[in-house]
Amino acid sequence: DHTVNLWDELRGTRIFITGGTGFFGKWLLESLLWANDKLDLDCRATVLTRHPDRFQSSVPHLAEHQAVSLLRGDVRTFDFPSGTFTHLIHAATDASAKLNTETSLLMLDTIVEGTRHTLDFAKSCGAKKLLFTSSGAVYGKQPPEITHIPEDYDGAPDPLDSKSAYGEGKRLAELLCSLYADSNLEVKIARCFAFVGPYLPLDAHFAIGNFIRDAIHGGPIIVKGDGTPYRSYLYAADLILWLWTILMHGKSLRPYNVGSEVNMPIAEIAQSVAKTVSPTTEVKIMKAKNPNQTVEQYVPSTQRAQVELKLRQSINLNEAIQKSFHFTHSLYQEANL
Repeated sequence: DHTVNLWDELRGTRIFITGGTGFFGKWLLESLLWANDKLDLDCRATVLTRHPDRFQSSVPHLAEHQAVSLLRGDVRTFDFPSGTFTHLIHAATDASAKLNTETSLLMLDTIVEGTRHTLDFAKSCGAKKLLFTSSGAVYGKQPPEITHIPEDYDGAPDPLDSKSAYGEGKRLAELLCSLYADSNLEVKIARCFAFVGPYLPLDAHFAIGNFIRDAIHGGPIIVKGDGTPYRSYLYAADLILWLWTILMHGKSLRPYNVGSEVNMPIAEIAQSVAKTVSPTTEVKIMKAKNPNQTVEQYVPSTQRAQVELKLRQSINLNEAIQKSFHFTHSLYQEANL
């Protein structure tokens, strides 16, 4: 309903998607295939994946759709498929805290070489538009005096901290985008923050996913830190609406923050999950607050997207948690059966 005016541009086209089997990718395919069927777009999507069999077994309704073709390969080295593709979406990065900490060089190499290889393919296949899903990590540590970080903030990660591999990789990937973009290829950049929704991994470093997992198991919900860092979460359906809009109507090489501006401490988010699932669910804060420590923040300003692209958050956090819980809980029930 919110994107009906977006899809005509894709009528009769071929789209290439990297990262099509991850959290972002599954939502991109869910939305694209729904629109494709409802509006008779005759659009085809080729999805790059390292594990097509795994993807097919987990979401067969996506993998086996007649409009989808799976291409086995690594984003850094995949063989270019033949033919012309009009639109590319480059969403292939494992946003893994474990990978970023333990194998930082692999993280950096995957982001940088994967982006360059994808941009080379965009040039070779005649693509007109490419969407790169960057990250709010490009800004580095958010200063305490800035509650919502804007796109023109010129901060950066610490280059001498190995844990900066993800953020520095995304920065370098954006630079590559600027070097490849020209009158024949528009490169759109979405700097993505934090999200919640079906398909979000519940066993990774995504706090809200872990909270939902704990709640499904009956609690307690564990907050590993002191609960003071501020976060905001955009529901996945809003995320995907924003990404498609940026691809179609965003300005080339003008980054757009993607996320929610409704910020709150992690402890309150855990409490929101508990209340949504069951008011009796216990929340445990594992560390005591340090009154001398600056409160951490990771919250975007989305005024650019709101003003220029007329984008809005349509699903509030409580509804997003409820939708995510019901989806995930139903999967757990099916697995137990």
